[in-house]
Amino acid sequence: MVSAALGNLSRSISLLLAAIVVTLAVAAMATSLSVHDIASWMQQVLGLAFLGLFVTLVGVCLFCWVHILRRQGDSQVWLEAGLHAANGITTLALTFTLLGISLGIGSLAEQSLTPETVQAVIRDLTAQFSLAFLTTVIGLPTATLLRALIMVTNAHQRAKKNRPLRLPAR
Repeated sequence: MVSAALGNLSRSISLLLAAIVVTLAVAAMATSLSVHDIASWMQQVLGLAFLGLFVTLVGVCLFCWVHILRRQGDSQVWLEAGLHAANGITTLALTFTLLGISLGIGSLAEQSLTPETVQAVIRDLTAQFSLAFLTTVIGLPTATLLRALIMVTNAHQRAKKNRPLRLPAR
């Protein structure tokens, strides 16, 4: 039991690291930036809190998916846990969207607008709004993909389980 759980954890971490590497490689090819520059940009724009929670929830989804895929334990429990983790990604994305908008509006309210300061104020506001909208752009599609992965795999496993055994033709 413990070795199976450790095996699933190992597979999940491997999948998560592979997804991170592929994402960074695609981003590096698409933007012509180095991986270090992309990582710095992500840390600056999205923040460590969002990235840490996001990666944790994606890891939980992958762990649940591996359990369903390997048909270990009650797949209904892993289905529910995986769907809740994917919904947590949606909630995380929308929470950080509202946080970014709130921080932007809050910073706008604290500053006086004059012709000399308007560019700096708009720059700060834009930075907060980029946090807001990028968390949504990243979080919602990821959550949708993970929900689909978990649901389709679970349906496939259930269909395989209920299929009658077919013997090869002689």
